[in-house]
Amino acid sequence: MSGCGEITAAVILAGGVNRRFGAPKSFIDIEGTPIIKRSLSLLKELFDEVFISTNDPEQYFHLADCAGVPLIGDVFSSLGPMSGIYSALINSRGPGIFAVACDMPFLRQDVIRFICKEHLRYSRECGPCDATVPVFNNEPQPLSAVYSRTLLPHLENALINCKTAMTPFLRGVKTFFIDEADLRVIDPEGRSFTNINTAGDYEAIRKQVNSER
Repeated sequence: MSGCGEITAAVILAGGVNRRFGAPKSFIDIEGTPIIKRSLSLLKELFDEVFISTNDPEQYFHLADCAGVPLIGDVFSSLGPMSGIYSALINSRGPGIFAVACDMPFLRQDVIRFICKEHLRYSRECGPCDATVPVFNNEPQPLSAVYSRTLLPHLENALINCKTAMTPFLRGVKTFFIDEADLRVIDPEGRSFTNINTAGDYEAIRKQVNSER
């Protein structure tokens, strides 16, 4: 049984081309473990289904073999996170998924549970919503969010028309944006939303981790 209520599936979005970093960010080493292995271990404790969304499956075959994790490709090829979310919703069995980027080294179970809990609470009190997205530093965090199956026709239309910018898309559907103040109660510094885009980001995180030892 999922540790996140009715949200029983999660997807790690690993379909990016990594132009800014120059190498697959999934395999960035943090304290001796690749980010994607850290994420898989955490998500498998919370969700009944965990997928890896990738257009380069050969890089992830060893994870699929060892961890029993299905690999899914984009139905709409190479159109960014939106196409990975769409493909994961099609392949999942439940009413929605939790989606997370592959380059987030400090995911926390309590934060994920809170996002899923808020999605279910809002849906009960205000009617079904298409997505529940946390806000941190005044910015929506769409790569650590819940997406409902009700979003599928909206996603398909956006993908067909190549309107794949996530934040404008989310403002055009029924999205519940979780208040930043509520998230800061659990994660004051927002470390769970930290991601790595550049070699400089990685170096800063490496130094931070070393200083905390």
